[in-house]
Amino acid sequence: MNDLTLIRKGVFRKKVRATLLILSILVAFLIFGVLGAVNAAFGAGVDTAAANRLVTVNKINFTLSMPYAYYGRVRQVDGVENVTHANWFGGYYQEPRNFVQSFAVEPATYLAAYPELQFGEGQAEAFINTRDCLAVGADLLTQFEDWELGRRIPVRSNIWRQQDGSDTWEFEICAVFDGEQDNVPANYAFFHYEYYNEALQFGSDEIGWMVINTTDPSVNDQVIADIDEMFVNSRAESETTTEGAFNQAFVEQFGNIGMILTLVISAAFATILMIVGTTMFLAISERTREIAVLKTLGFSQPRIFTHVLSESVLLSLIGGLIGLGLAALFVSVAAAALSAFLPGLSMSTETILTAVAIMIGFGLITGLVPAINAMRVQIVDGLSKS
Repeated sequence: MNDLTLIRKGVFRKKVRATLLILSILVAFLIFGVLGAVNAAFGAGVDTAAANRLVTVNKINFTLSMPYAYYGRVRQVDGVENVTHANWFGGYYQEPRNFVQSFAVEPATYLAAYPELQFGEGQAEAFINTRDCLAVGADLLTQFEDWELGRRIPVRSNIWRQQDGSDTWEFEICAVFDGEQDNVPANYAFFHYEYYNEALQFGSDEIGWMVINTTDPSVNDQVIADIDEMFVNSRAESETTTEGAFNQAFVEQFGNIGMILTLVISAAFATILMIVGTTMFLAISERTREIAVLKTLGFSQPRIFTHVLSESVLLSLIGGLIGLGLAALFVSVAAAALSAFLPGLSMSTETILTAVAIMIGFGLITGLVPAINAMRVQIVDGLSKS
C-alpha cells in the first residue's frame, strides 16, 4: 500500500464526515467562482477602456445634457484627434420589459472613436450612409427572435417623443456589430443623432456626453484641463476624465461591487475555515492509536506530517474543484440568459488559477496544526489509548 492510497483512505476514513466537509468547501468555491465572474463582468468596462480615450459630461451629473455647440469647440483643442458625441435614448421593443439600451450618436466619428467594434462586410458603411439605420450589438440581437438584418422595427421611448407626439421611432437594422474581444460589450444599439434630433419634440440640439480620442495618452492631462477650462462659468460646466475613470465611477453608482464581493467571500471562507480546521483537529485526535501504529511500523515524523497535511489539501482540492466546476456551469448558463444585460460574464483563467491557489492554501492552513499534532504523537501514549 503506497502513500497516496493511505492519504486517500485517511480522507474517507469516515465517509459521512468527509462528504459534509467536501460540501462545505464546495459551497465556498461555488460562491467564489460565481461572484468572481460577476465582479469581472462589472469591471469589464474599466479593463477595456482605451488609454487615449476621454469622456466629457456635465459637471453636475452625467445624466444632464450639454449644448451641441460644445462638440465643435472641443474639436479645436490641441491634442484632440477625434471627438464624437452620444445621447441616451433607452427605449423598449413592443413592451416595457423588452428594454433596449440604445444611443443617438454621430455615426462616422463614433465608429472612429471605438475601433474595437467589428462589423460585417459593408455594414459599417451602411450604418453611416443610412439615416434611419439601427446598428445592433450581436448580444442584443439574440435577445429578440424576430430581429434580423434588414428588418424594420419600432422602438418606443418612455422619455423622448417626436414632434407629432408619437413615442415610437422606426428603424431599419442595417448593421450588426460585435467586440473584437469577448469582454467588449455588444449588448446595445445606436442610431443617427440627426435622425433623432430633427424629430424631437423637446430637448433638441443637446448632447449627453462626448468621447474624445487624444493623439497620445501623454497629452491626456493637458487636454482634460483645456476642455474643462473652456466651459468654466458656462450654463453647463463640464467634467472630463479618462474613459477608465468614468467607467469605474459609473460602476460605483451601484455600490462598491468589489468590496461587497470580498466581504461575502471572506465571510464564507472564514466560517468554513473554522469548521474544517476544527473537524480535522478532532479527526486526528481520534486517530492517535493509528498514528502510533504507523510510527511503530517505521513511518518517520516528516512522513506522518506530510500524510496528514496532504489529506487536508486533497480534501480541499476535491471540494474546491467540484465547486468551481459547478460555478463554471452556472456562469455559462447565466451568461447565455444575461448576455444582453451583463455581457462578458465568464469565468476567467485568472479566477480559476486564483481559486486553485486558495484551495491549496486553504488545505495547508486547516491541516497544519493537526499535522503537527500527529507528528508529535508518542508511540507509548498512542498505543495506550483504547
